[in-house]
Amino acid sequence: MTTVEQAGTGTWRELLGPAHLGTSLVLAGGVALHAINIFLTTSLLPTAIGEIGGERLYAWSTTVFMIASVISSMLVSQILGSRGPTGAYLIGLSPFVVGTVVCAISPTMEILLVGRAIQGFGGGLLAGLGYAVIQSALPAHLWAKATALISAMWGVGTLAGPAVGGLFAQFDAWRYAFVVLAVLGVVVAAAAPRVLPHGQRSATPLSVPVGSLVLLTATTAVISVAGILTVRVQLVAAIAVAGALLFGFLLRERTAAVKVLPGSTYAPGSPLKWIYLTIAILITGTASEAFTPLFGQRLAGLEPVVAGFLGAVVSLGWSITMIFSANYSDPRTLKRLRIIGPGVLAAGLAVTGLFQYDGAGIATVAVWMAGLLVAGAGIGLAFPHFIVAAMSSSPDPEEAGKAAAGVNTVELIGLALASAIGGVLVNLGLPSHADSARYLLLGFAVIAALGCLTAYRAERAQTTIGSQDTAAVPGA
Repeated sequence: MTTVEQAGTGTWRELLGPAHLGTSLVLAGGVALHAINIFLTTSLLPTAIGEIGGERLYAWSTTVFMIASVISSMLVSQILGSRGPTGAYLIGLSPFVVGTVVCAISPTMEILLVGRAIQGFGGGLLAGLGYAVIQSALPAHLWAKATALISAMWGVGTLAGPAVGGLFAQFDAWRYAFVVLAVLGVVVAAAAPRVLPHGQRSATPLSVPVGSLVLLTATTAVISVAGILTVRVQLVAAIAVAGALLFGFLLRERTAAVKVLPGSTYAPGSPLKWIYLTIAILITGTASEAFTPLFGQRLAGLEPVVAGFLGAVVSLGWSITMIFSANYSDPRTLKRLRIIGPGVLAAGLAVTGLFQYDGAGIATVAVWMAGLLVAGAGIGLAFPHFIVAAMSSSPDPEEAGKAAAGVNTVELIGLALASAIGGVLVNLGLPSHADSARYLLLGFAVIAALGCLTAYRAERAQTTIGSQDTAAVPGA
């Protein structure tokens, strides 16, 4: 029996009571800042580029943010060990606030991208620390409730981000949205030293997979550069270089002593590589959210507030569906959901893509929303069960724990690469926004459809391992 089981599960009243309210608000607040910032920026950006220009760099806003988040997510354990919870939180909040201020005062898109990169570095730390600090900041019997509270902040970001960003954009005051976000970051930073532990520092430095991270960052950056190239020969050459860098990353991961992903990912016959690949493909669907507010404003003339919420429909779809999907436990049903999910995602994106054209009316926008909702539902059907599959991919508890932790890294990697690919697809369609929207959504639909194949390979690998384990049991 675990310590948590012995102590009970705690209550919401205790977690949010006087003894732990400050700690709970700081932990949840850091993740909320990161989540709100993601959706707030997607709803603000179409208005921002109308003032500062740089539409061809539109996709880079998400790409540089995600690259920085991937890098910083790999440093969470090291910073937490060397600086303790309070110091680590302040290190995460500092670049987040600085980057947000840079975004607020940006005179050009290039400067705004610098701010987004700084923001992303801080945001990646905050997202990881929100969960990592629970263990040292709260008693064991409150861990489950605290985890649920922090996870709920992503739902808050899905709703609050487009609402706040859309309202500020509506009144041509997009810069002030970043100012408000920076002020909230300062408030959380001021509260952190008062409520978080100061100790628990480790004298042993943790290794960082520098080589793998450099190759992965270079891959995403080259794909992003391809997104702004107008000469086809240069575009093809950039994509070829990105492919070579990605291949180098995979080779490095297989042989390096310190890896980004667990060693079992690369073991012969392991289902984990197929599980991770399918998770990354599912995340591709959420990358469309960075672009749909732009298409909503340009093709249908939607107000910034409405366009902002259009960008959150995919998240709404997977959030609602995941609540019901998580209730299933029959192995055959779970297998079907994991294979069907990517197909449903592909169908939703394809339908939305086919209805992209200039001068779209209310009925067409309704079709977009329905298609994006279906796309999100496909993610919700499969995603939670792939997380469970990752946890059970190895009989070794320590390796299974690493596999579960790797899910967040794979999500960030998948989103960073998908955002970069999205930039290429969007710019291939310019100057026609309708063509850009079609290329993006139909291209993502093709990628999602490949997820059915990778999900099937994951199921076959898991079945093979299960058969081997059964055969190894005497009398089986």
